Amino acid sequence: MTYQVEVCIDNLESLHYAIEGGANRIELCSSLALGGLTPSFGFMRQAAILSSVPVYAMIRPRQGDFLYSEEDIESMLLDIDAAAQAGLQGVVFGTLTATGDIDMVQARRLAERAKSHELGITFHRAIDQCADYVAAIEALADLGCERILTSGLAANAELGIEVLTQMVNVADGRLAIMAGAGVNPENAARIAHATGIKQLHLSGKTTRPSHMELVAEQAKMGNQDLDDFIVPITSSDTIAKVVNALG
Repeated sequence: MTYQVEVCIDNLESLHYAIEGGANRIELCSSLALGGLTPSFGFMRQAAILSSVPVYAMIRPRQGDFLYSEEDIESMLLDIDAAAQAGLQGVVFGTLTATGDIDMVQARRLAERAKSHELGITFHRAIDQCADYVAAIEALADLGCERILTSGLAANAELGIEVLTQMVNVADGRLAIMAGAGVNPENAARIAHATGIKQLHLSGKTTRPSHMELVAEQAKMGNQDLDDFIVPITSSDTIAKVVNALG
């Protein structure tokens, strides 16, 4: 059985580590600590130049929920254009109504823009905040999404195994169900084998110290609890262990 391992990254250094570890696809984000936001055009373009595997850009204009204004959607449409111009292979987005259904009016606009550029489409973990995941899968299959990234409505994919299995059955090969959230070398094979899922998603995050010789800790660039001289990166070793665990 052939598995795909997608790695989400938010810096170019991690791109190299993810590919070195055996990633089959990259999800390109900014601000992974916020769940992933839209990457800059420069980041997208450089990733397209450097990557030897397909790269999908997160299209998420802000942190928080997936209930977007018209201004947000217009921004997302432009970001899809930018992903295509940068030379990427696909985009990742999610839209919900206030009552927890897929906002198909807005999702269709985004999907049509992506398809106009021949970009692939992943619907991301907005589905984990849906009122009815069965109806959501049906809608997204009709929309022409390639896959849905989900934790099975749980805090992590391991806890969501039962629902993930049901999702695979509902999808019935029309689109892929990709397990994400908390996937690691210790549970990847169990999640895949228990659910029948063939695509898994993780960040494989670790950190490295800054290479700065001057460490000026008195001035913080953002959250006071974060160390500006610790750089989050992807662990190629963690990615490789997941790939090897899946066989």
